[in-house]
Amino acid sequence: QQQQQKAANAATTATKTTDPKRLQAMEAKAVAEATATADASYIPSASLLNAPTAAPLLKQVDGPSLQSYEGKESVYVGRSVPVAAGGTLKVPIQVSAPGSVVEYAVENKTHDFAFGITAEREEGITIVKEVERVDASKTAITGKFLVGSVPCLIQFSFENDYSWYREKVVSYRVTVTPPSLDTLKAGRRRRARACLKAVAEDVKSANKRYSSATEQKVAMEKELDALYAQIEQKKKALAVVKKEEAWLKERVALREAQTKALQQRLDEGWADEKEDKKQ
Repeated sequence: QQQQQKAANAATTATKTTDPKRLQAMEAKAVAEATATADASYIPSASLLNAPTAAPLLKQVDGPSLQSYEGKESVYVGRSVPVAAGGTLKVPIQVSAPGSVVEYAVENKTHDFAFGITAEREEGITIVKEVERVDASKTAITGKFLVGSVPCLIQFSFENDYSWYREKVVSYRVTVTPPSLDTLKAGRRRRARACLKAVAEDVKSANKRYSSATEQKVAMEKELDALYAQIEQKKKALAVVKKEEAWLKERVALREAQTKALQQRLDEGWADEKEDKKQ
């Protein structure tokens, strides 16, 4: 966001110059400096760093393939587009080449409307131009900004939600100029160096966490080995207890039978004694 704003500010300053050649040189210098700064400060997203392979990160660093790269500008035009009362018109433009310059001109026939620009990427939304009410019926609203990292979805927003009775009619022209081949090649190298720095810092952090995790694993494995040894001892002790339990169960049953038989003799007498009395 800061680099886009710097480029926009530099371009605005340049437009105050009346000399066309000097104007072109100032704008080119501003864009080149902003592009270099954006590439050098590039930080890959977490999803790229954590991807299963290096391919997504390399694709982001490489940018478009030079074999099929044409470097042609894209122009998006809307003439007399109605913005309904209480409604909003969104004009999304996808930018795929890092270092592209987006230039816009917006105007309307009568009455004001709210206008703003955002840049949407995986890591979040950047406000390029705050939404504010403007009147471009006499002088077109123009601007220029740099798109440093891609893929990026630029959203031009024409809002009329504050007016419930009056429709607004707007016209716009948006030009997306991709970087030259030399700029694209230089950008690759700057992004690669920036990514190397980010990857090196992440490796340092990952190695520290890896060492800590390894130490924890070894300690837990030792604890588990001790627990397994205790379990084996408990199993052996359990086997002894089960064996004793079975023996004691049989012993108790035998004693109960013995007690019953002895008590029966004491209570009822012995059978051979009863036979002796009969004789």
